[in-house]
Formats: sequence, structure tokens, C-alpha cells
Amino acid sequence: MRKNGIVIAIDGPAGAGKSTTAKRVAEKMGYLYLDTGAMYRAVALATLRQNINPEDSSAVTVLSEGLQITFDTQNSVLLNGEDVSDAIRSSEVSQASSRVAVHQGVRDVLVSQQQIIGKDGGIVLEGRDTGTAIFPDAELKVFLVADPLERAQRRLNELKKRGESADLDTLLTEIRKRDERDRQTQLRFGPWPAEDAVSVDTTGVSIEDQVDQVVLLARQLDS
Repeated sequence: MRKNGIVIAIDGPAGAGKSTTAKRVAEKMGYLYLDTGAMYRAVALATLRQNINPEDSSAVTVLSEGLQITFDTQNSVLLNGEDVSDAIRSSEVSQASSRVAVHQGVRDVLVSQQQIIGKDGGIVLEGRDTGTAIFPDAELKVFLVADPLERAQRRLNELKKRGESADLDTLLTEIRKRDERDRQTQLRFGPWPAEDAVSVDTTGVSIEDQVDQVVLLARQLDS
């Protein structure tokens, strides 16, 4: 057993409910929550701000090496001390994040930081690579899945809450394209999902129920 408990790694395609589920699981377990995807989004935001092509591997990697990406006690994402929690959730950043994430150099930089943060356990990590490259020895790996249309609707609701306009059909097309891009990217670095991950289908399932499913699995291991 690690010093502070087990490592819970939650992965899955965009819109499957990873972030909300991971946050609430962390709260119920009394664990630290780490949104690894937000770190890639922060790199993507910095890339766009610097007018760097997200597909320029060398330039993006060099940029990522000089960034300070941290989380405060409220789980806000800080980029060089600036709260960018809302800025990294735009559609533009979402698209760019899946492009910067393909660069091995960027992944090496962020994975190293994530491993340091979670080495003693007592942590819920959410995002790509959590159960493979970051913590292949995680005690619990969960892979959330959901129907693409439902995920597009969730994304639409999220954007509306922030006052952004969007079209459901367009979001559905983006979701499907991103699924394929993410799948191809992940397969370059290992199996996706991790071979020993537990699959949890969130289609038509309330947040409370899917959180309870993960907490039940975690408590069976953290005892």
C-alpha cells in the first residue's frame, strides 16, 4: 500500500464524464484530484496565445518545458500563476489540446510532473495516459464510455452554461473526429483503454450512480 492510499486512474473519450466523476470520487474518498487533461489544455492555450502551430512538435515541446501548470485548493488550473480554468474549456482550446497531446516531448514533460504529484497515492487522476504511461501500476483503472450523441449533448449544455453558442450536429461531428484522433494517438503509446481497466458505461446513468460505482470499486481495494 502506498503512503496515502491507492491510485485511481480514470480515462475515457471526450464527454464521457471523466472530470465530474473524478472530482466527486476524490471528494468521497478524501483523495487529491488531478485533472491531467487540463494540463494539456493549458499547454494548448499557451500555444495559441503564442501563435504557435499546435502541430509543431519542437516548438510546442520547448514551450511546455517553460510553463508552470499548477492547481490550487479549489482545483482551479493556474498557468504561470493565472487562473485559466474557464479559458481552457473553449472549443478552440479543446481542438488544439488533442493536437499538442500527440507530441512525445510534451507528454514526457507532463507525465513526469504527474508522477511526482501522485507517487504516494491517495489520488484520483483523470485523463489520457493515466492508467498506462503515468501510473501503469495504479490499483484501480476505470474507463468511462458513453454514446457519442449523449456526449455531444453534454458538451452543448456545458457551452450554453458559459454563454457560448454551439450546434449539436457540429459538436457530434467534432466528437466523432476527436474520438478517432484520440484513438489513433493513444494506440501509438500503448493499449487504449488499459488492458486491466474496468469499463463503466455512463450512457443514461446519473452522475451520482456512476460515482457510486467507482467509489465501491475503490473502497474494495483501499481497505
